[in-house]
Amino acid sequence: MKYAIIDVETTGLSGSGNKITEIAIAVFDGERVVDEFHSLVNPQALISSHVIGLTGIDNAMVANAPTFSEIAPEVLSYTEDKVFVAHNVNFDYNVIRNEFKELGIDFSRKKLCTVRLSKKIFPGLRSYSLGKLCSSLEIPLINRHRAKGDTDATVILFEKLLANDKNEELKKQLNPKNGEVALPALLAKETYDSLPHTPGIYYFRDKDGKIIYVGKAINIKKRVLGHFYDKKAKEIALCRETSHIDFEESGSELVALLMESEAIKHYYPKYNRAQKRTNKGYGILAYTNRKGIMQLGYNKTNLVPNPISVFYTVNECIQFLESLTETFQLCPKYTQLIPSGSVVGKCNHYKLSNCKGVCVQEESASDYNKRVLKAINSVKITSKSFAVITAGKTSEEKGIVLVEDGIYKGYGFLDESTTIEDFDTFKNYIQLQNSNSDVMRIIQNHILQHENATIVNKPEV
Repeated sequence: MKYAIIDVETTGLSGSGNKITEIAIAVFDGERVVDEFHSLVNPQALISSHVIGLTGIDNAMVANAPTFSEIAPEVLSYTEDKVFVAHNVNFDYNVIRNEFKELGIDFSRKKLCTVRLSKKIFPGLRSYSLGKLCSSLEIPLINRHRAKGDTDATVILFEKLLANDKNEELKKQLNPKNGEVALPALLAKETYDSLPHTPGIYYFRDKDGKIIYVGKAINIKKRVLGHFYDKKAKEIALCRETSHIDFEESGSELVALLMESEAIKHYYPKYNRAQKRTNKGYGILAYTNRKGIMQLGYNKTNLVPNPISVFYTVNECIQFLESLTETFQLCPKYTQLIPSGSVVGKCNHYKLSNCKGVCVQEESASDYNKRVLKAINSVKITSKSFAVITAGKTSEEKGIVLVEDGIYKGYGFLDESTTIEDFDTFKNYIQLQNSNSDVMRIIQNHILQHENATIVNKPEV
């Protein structure tokens, strides 16, 4: 068996719309490199400034380089009948596949990811980025973030993986024992095979190319397979109409949720009825009662002028209020968790020492109200500026979700080695998106549900 070990450099860091600026291929026969190909590529598009800073490849360097269409025959030849190997293989594979797609060529190869293999064969390492792996395994890495340098390092890494593969992990990844998947009649097997096991969104298209469903997943391939085996009438009808599936990787569930929300509003797919919400849901409210005690509760959003947060269901509101009540030792009698008048005197939380006794006048209303305000401020993001740092689409990058003055600005990706010294620099890395109550709810829920979320707040002036 022969392997085509590949690395590409591109015009940007996002998954979609990337064009190749450099490509390197090393043909490896299991023992040594038997052939090589390397070229700069004219992307016929501008290279982003942060990528220029990362790779050193600028627009002048590629101006006289061949276009991808000119080197396409070599790429086909060097990868034909070989396993496509790369570090974070889905990134390189999909960029190349999209380049061929623009030329009207269907590019399909078996894939092998050295990140996934490394995690199996060298478990327990702190990081599996190429740079950190090379450091851990004493692999020389020359010309980092250049296609030839990264490919040469990946070749040595692959040699070490083969030498230490005691449990035949490579064989397992190339020949998974999943059986033959029953695909929709109109869907090509190559389309399903190309789906990644990573977070992101996916688009089901009909025979005319129209998007009929948008979904999000932590594992795209696994989630898509779930549609095929679901016997609900709606799912059967969806799969019957599906002729093609596209996808975009997100790196994290948070970015996938934001991408899905935007895509559904943009395309309005026929099978996304459950997510085409005309009902705005329920808002969390705060008010002061006759005793001077601040109460929290929920109601339909049209009855809540300035909601602290917005949710689609009553159950989500209750879970939110339960979380605040427990975290800030609030009284459930005043957070709409106990029906009015159903409990006289001490609440159950007081008996468990989780309420400080405002319900039995052992705590003053003013002291209690300070904690309520603290609880509200901890979750209310309508005036805050911050960035949520998430996992990137590859181990070489990290994701960003940016909120400025309480308005969602968008998401993006940057190299893991990039240091942000000025908060406003985040804007250089994001794709601008529309802000609305849905995306703000998604971001707020993420922060509430992930206590260890990495958040960079804008410094106060």
